[in-house]
Amino acid sequence: MSESVTVRVPAKVNVFLGVGEREFNGYHDLATIFQAVSIYDEVTVTRSTEMALTVTGSYADVVPTDDTNLAWKAAELVAQACGERAAVHIEISKNIPVAGGMAGGSADAAAALLACDELWNAHIPRDQLDALAAQLGADVPFMLHGGCALGLGRGDLLSPIMTRGNFHWVFAMSTGGLSTADVFARIDELRLDDDQEIDVAVPEELMFALAQGDAKALARHMHNDLQRAAVDLKPELAEVLSYGRQSGALAAIVSGSGPTCAFLAGSESSAIDLVVALKSSGLVRDAVHAHGPVHGARVVHQ
Repeated sequence: MSESVTVRVPAKVNVFLGVGEREFNGYHDLATIFQAVSIYDEVTVTRSTEMALTVTGSYADVVPTDDTNLAWKAAELVAQACGERAAVHIEISKNIPVAGGMAGGSADAAAALLACDELWNAHIPRDQLDALAAQLGADVPFMLHGGCALGLGRGDLLSPIMTRGNFHWVFAMSTGGLSTADVFARIDELRLDDDQEIDVAVPEELMFALAQGDAKALARHMHNDLQRAAVDLKPELAEVLSYGRQSGALAAIVSGSGPTCAFLAGSESSAIDLVVALKSSGLVRDAVHAHGPVHGARVVHQ
């Protein structure tokens, strides 16, 4: 019987994000294309006499270490589902930006679900694990699966998308984060003055570009409805996006609700050059190269 299990889990980028009108329940219908990318957190769960959570790594100082953390909630859900006592020490090695639009909290929740299932030999069927993931947040089911997927509803109704080859990304991290709730609220406010009809459909050309592994074609159809609100709340993002395009990016987009900016590059060497340019610009806190799609949460040690 394992005393600890470690799960590695990637970040995500929304290659496309269409946001519908606000529903009476406060949520928005979404049409999004997720792609898992090679920036990883590792979550280790160890048998203990009580629940505890510690965080190490780049963003350790801004991650909650109590029962408000999604990984803690995930452990409690698995314990309830399999009849175990919720008593584990969760250690998160944090590399995915916090409040950065890359689903870092959701990734840790997915990792904790899988790790606890493995630790307690629960063997929860994948469809039930997906249902537990959806209780924790709209992005959590995708972080279990990874790859590339179409997300509908709140983003949790997933359909896998076949892609060819690798896409090279550069992610520019800002100082400070943005609240997802604030960004959604702001897009609702900004739309009050709009006359055009809201269309959240994913372009067929974008799906074809993914299937063909065509980065240049993908760049022409990337879009994020939340970008307008994120830039309005954090105007300096406009300069970061512009600088990335001028420095060779095929496309520049705010990742999810931001404020991390995602740049699609034409090749690995172009991506590395862009990282150097962004790091020396003085506009961002950090910049990293990643590729996608990659696998979702995976057990790497037990």
